[in-house]
Amino acid sequence: MGKKGKKEKKGRGAEKTAAKMEKKVSKRSRKEEEDLEALIAHFQTLDARKTQIVETPCSPPSPRLNASLSAHPEKDELILFGGEYFNGQKTFLYNELYIYNIRKDSWSKVDIPNPPPRRCAHQAVVVPQGGGQLWVFGGEFASPDGEQFYHYRDLWVLHLATKTWEQVKDYVYYNDVYAFDLDTFTWSKLCPSGVGPSPRSGCQMSVTPQGSVVIYGGYSKQRIKKDVDKGTPHCDMFLLKSEEGREGSWAWSRINPSGVKPTPRSGFSVAVAPNHQTLLFGGVCDEEEEERLEGDFFNDLYFFDATRNRWFAGQLKGPKTEKRRRRRGRRAGPDGAGEQEQACGGAGAPAPLEVVTEVAAEDGTVVTIKQMLCAPHVAGQPQPEDEDSPEEASSPVVEPSPRSNAMLAVKHGVLYVYGGMFEAGDRQVTLSDLYCLDLHKMEEWKALVEMDPETQEWLEETDSDEDSDQAEGAEGGEEEEEEEEEDSAEDGSSEDG
Repeated sequence: MGKKGKKEKKGRGAEKTAAKMEKKVSKRSRKEEEDLEALIAHFQTLDARKTQIVETPCSPPSPRLNASLSAHPEKDELILFGGEYFNGQKTFLYNELYIYNIRKDSWSKVDIPNPPPRRCAHQAVVVPQGGGQLWVFGGEFASPDGEQFYHYRDLWVLHLATKTWEQVKDYVYYNDVYAFDLDTFTWSKLCPSGVGPSPRSGCQMSVTPQGSVVIYGGYSKQRIKKDVDKGTPHCDMFLLKSEEGREGSWAWSRINPSGVKPTPRSGFSVAVAPNHQTLLFGGVCDEEEEERLEGDFFNDLYFFDATRNRWFAGQLKGPKTEKRRRRRGRRAGPDGAGEQEQACGGAGAPAPLEVVTEVAAEDGTVVTIKQMLCAPHVAGQPQPEDEDSPEEASSPVVEPSPRSNAMLAVKHGVLYVYGGMFEAGDRQVTLSDLYCLDLHKMEEWKALVEMDPETQEWLEETDSDEDSDQAEGAEGGEEEEEEEEEDSAEDGSSEDG
């Protein structure tokens, strides 16, 4: 009995120790959250100094990822908001608003009073109501050392016609499926029937021509053994559809599209392409081992046709040059035949096809027409190529580098890809380049803003980071950093503590 009593006492002691530890961790978490809230409040104080709307022409924005890039619903403009940047030691958060004029190929920075706090990884959508609105929900704020995080659940609207920010406060937020009414400014929770996607982060959503919602991909981790988690990029696909005859009722169904599907990945970006197709670009597939994590980055394109429930790989045709077309028209074979004849009857080429067509005239006469046509090109066989000059053959291919977390927008059938990131060893490269691709022609990428990743500053991580770096790192702008230094000098204190 004595030994048993000792074991029970020891067990109760372990429970008390665990409870104390849990309480300590909880207290520390609350303290960290309070510290971040204080830091966010400090930045909002700096933003409160903005009392006028100022739009200034500027150079392209600095490198960043997890920002939002949206197409203006009425003008030929792209709207860039927020984002983050990491230089190896510090994380910078932004709440800057930039406008890119597509026709003029020019950038402008718009300072608006009372903007949302600095953030990244938020959700943004544009609607045409009221002359155009940009809605921003949620997102994340990180401490400069990247060890503490604050997750927003606020809702903001930017009225594009008047260039004013407004925070919408009367809403209810759940970590579930819900809808927001743009007329009443209220949330309503959806309770779909059927089996939906498993819990995950980073999934992407798109709409179908029928008004349904497509959910694709995402990322989650599972515990495989003690203190070891394994990440899983999801490539499953679900349809959230309104049930006919039952207003407000929705149902989940899993779909398995045919065609050329994207390889498993996370961090990809999506946009709605012409003909209501969903476009997927880039991403990363992480290969994880216990002590090693390597990412394979992509810059490929895929299209999902919801009407046909099919994936298509986005393949470029290549540029068409006048020089090449003129050369094709002049070139003749050894017997003096033109290229049309040589292509149809040359060595190794498929035999020409004889097409016979009978046309009946009004008087009943039947006219027989015979045509010799080139055989259609068989997939997988190389097509005859022109003998281009060395300069033409060696011209580099212009395309965005492989990346994840890029920003996409489509305007007038043109896809715009801005920024993102990729990893080179232990170094994270954050991009600020801008590319466009005509989705109707699908010929070639064009670089609108180029960037040399080698010129980006990268500071190796050190063990002597001070808490005083907190405000400096999260500022996200040189102007704000200078203002804070002035504040510190006036107050006779720093951000420590």
